[in-house]
Amino acid sequence: MARYTGPVCRLCRRERTKLFLKGERCYSMKCPVSEAVTDRHSRAYPPGEHGRDRMRQGSEYLGQLREKQKARRTYGVLERQFRNLYEEANRQAGITGENLLRMLELRLDNVTFRAGWGASRAQARQLVRHGHILVNAKRVTIPSYRVRAGDEISLAPSAREMFVVRRNIDTLDREVPLWLEPAEGRQQVRVASLPERQQIDEAIREQLIVELYSK
Repeated sequence: MARYTGPVCRLCRRERTKLFLKGERCYSMKCPVSEAVTDRHSRAYPPGEHGRDRMRQGSEYLGQLREKQKARRTYGVLERQFRNLYEEANRQAGITGENLLRMLELRLDNVTFRAGWGASRAQARQLVRHGHILVNAKRVTIPSYRVRAGDEISLAPSAREMFVVRRNIDTLDREVPLWLEPAEGRQQVRVASLPERQQIDEAIREQLIVELYSK
């Protein structure tokens, strides 16, 4: 399956915001869009030869497009996958934008990331693909698998002693969201409820995405 294999910091620069795609680097001075770096070293502008010229105010369509790209890149979803999720969210009852974010949050790779087992969603996705994550005591290797309320997601026995997983659990300064209940020393989480919009801390303006696809 096609996937992006280029430098992920370039994606953050294109969206001019932190997408937290590279784990620890995103929290350090090495992040090119970090507020902690000096103006002389900051690269908080889009990549490319004319990147600085793209910082001026764009059109309404450009703002909607950039918001869609930000959401897609944050969760690591391909274009067709994202469009299919939107169409499903649009068919559901309720607010389409909130439905879309809820489905993105319920992806197994995102739950693995939210549980603190992966430093980034890319690392969490790799843990899922390598069979290190169990759903209701059954191995699931599909990152896009959508968990449901009441599901129990846990680390496989082979993963509980992995150095990278233990280090993430012990050192990552990231709180488990309220819709997940950690257990067994944070080696297991239970989906207590479906996530509400106020429980999703991503700075995504989902209404702009709905406006883009509604054209």
